[in-house]
Amino acid sequence: MGKPDAEGHGPADGLPGLPPEWGRVVVPDDASALAAEAAQVRRELRRAGGLPGGPRALGLPLLVLLVAVLTTLAGLLVVTWPRANRGTDRPTPAPYAPPATLVGRALPALDLVDADDATVPLRGLLPAMIILLDGCPCPDRVTDALAAAPAGVSVVTVTGGRTAPAGPTIGRQARALADPAGGLRSFLGQPARPGAATALLVDRAGTVTRVLPDLGTVESYRSDLSALAA
Repeated sequence: MGKPDAEGHGPADGLPGLPPEWGRVVVPDDASALAAEAAQVRRELRRAGGLPGGPRALGLPLLVLLVAVLTTLAGLLVVTWPRANRGTDRPTPAPYAPPATLVGRALPALDLVDADDATVPLRGLLPAMIILLDGCPCPDRVTDALAAAPAGVSVVTVTGGRTAPAGPTIGRQARALADPAGGLRSFLGQPARPGAATALLVDRAGTVTRVLPDLGTVESYRSDLSALAA
């Protein structure tokens, strides 16, 4: 069955070009002659765990694969974790606290309008307690402020929009005005809060002496009203 090789050196009973340490390898004409050897190889592979090297050879690749999977899952968890839950333990500043620099500043020369749509210069009503009612009408608090105001101190209620409501009926220095341009709220630097009436106390020189973000009881600002009359 062997044929002379290309150089005529006689039959090549083995396979040429293979490493010499493999010995002589002969390919039989009938493949069934290798059945015994194949069965032996399969038995050895099963005993070794199915791959050369056995379970120990599989251990390291599986460990590397497991670490890679866990690392990937951890990275996805960090990226997709809801951001709303981060930093919740940080202190939140009061959103409606007036700026500290507002006290001591001069009240701007604002022109508001009364119920008759007449222009009223706000600085012409000083000294005054100016109550912004765009967040809350708060009639009880306004009534208390009017009753506590000393002579010579105006109590001015200011609403947003173009029309002023009917004026307060207590005190000769009471005025109800509207601020169509929103200049007073802009000067305050804070939006209106539902349920809260904000007050500014301004002396006769036009300087803001106190800001009340939420008009409370009369006792919390009575001394400031008295100081405006001095």
